[in-house]
Amino acid sequence: MIRETLYELMLIPGLSGHETRVAKAIAAHLDRRGLSHRSDRLGNLITTLPGDPALPSVMIFTHMDQLGFIVRKVEPTGLIRLERLGGVPERALPAQAVVLCTDQGDIPGVIANKSHHATTPEEKYKVLPYTDLYVDAGFASAEEALAAGVKIGTPVTYAPRVIPLHGTRLAGTSIDDRAGCAVLLALAAARKDRKGPTLHLVWSVQEEFNLRGVLPAATALQPDIALQIDLLLACDTPDMAVRGDVALGQGPGISLYSFHGRGTLNGVIPHPALVTLAEDAATAAGLNLQRSAHTGALTDLSYIQFMGPEGVACLDVGFPMRYSHSALEVVDTQDLDQLATLLNTMLDRITPDLALTRNP
Repeated sequence: MIRETLYELMLIPGLSGHETRVAKAIAAHLDRRGLSHRSDRLGNLITTLPGDPALPSVMIFTHMDQLGFIVRKVEPTGLIRLERLGGVPERALPAQAVVLCTDQGDIPGVIANKSHHATTPEEKYKVLPYTDLYVDAGFASAEEALAAGVKIGTPVTYAPRVIPLHGTRLAGTSIDDRAGCAVLLALAAARKDRKGPTLHLVWSVQEEFNLRGVLPAATALQPDIALQIDLLLACDTPDMAVRGDVALGQGPGISLYSFHGRGTLNGVIPHPALVTLAEDAATAAGLNLQRSAHTGALTDLSYIQFMGPEGVACLDVGFPMRYSHSALEVVDTQDLDQLATLLNTMLDRITPDLALTRNP
């Protein structure tokens, strides 16, 4: 089920701040399962499964949005200039297919790449800043583009694609974090009639923009425990081998340390009781649990941990993924199935004596 749901969600454009179409698809899944849901003013989608009040409440969340671009300018020639939204890798942009999401429908385009026959030797190895790039959607004038619905502020994403690879692996756009969305839907189905803690499931917004879109939902829900689902950097390719031991197809994992040293001094050092909970759950379920620790990235969990008068016990859980933020990321859906099992088992093992205080 997770693989099929992931296919569906990867083919829906959903730039940060423009997640409505993704949210509608996820809400339809919840409706079919008879699960009520609500949205807040930012667009976070929330469903709550009431549980035992003697147990700590749990929020598990993942983000619906994807990185991309905003139309910055429409040239008189009909070519379109972009503003980057999120951590888009500039070196991977030329010749990429994109889609402009207008009120009149989605319009395909391509980020131009200078003709090879006119490229100088100096240009062949130069990465152009995104401000120098433009989209060719076939328009011959600004008037044509505007008539088609393209205007300043129009959201733009990589053209949605799903490419099945060998076995249980697949490549495509927005695996980060439509994979997490699919896992959370599977967990919702598994927990619908199951006893355990009160469980809040949140599909959040604007993670790729400023990592804070989930905060209104967390403020309203006031969980004791927060678990966030996102990618773990797979380190099983030659370019990543020195970064860690996380490998595709080797099961779900947890982050033992994350820190973003560029622009924001934030990250997550997980709560030790939740690390133990994840380790024990993996053992009980017969799962291999991978471990990640790295700098250069963080998740929206970083901000939730500081909420409320006592803070929130937090842990990042995730799935290995290759080629993050590129137009074609790669995942093994077997890892996603096992991640859903891990989370389900963790919830079953939460007891009233789970100690969330840090000091005696």
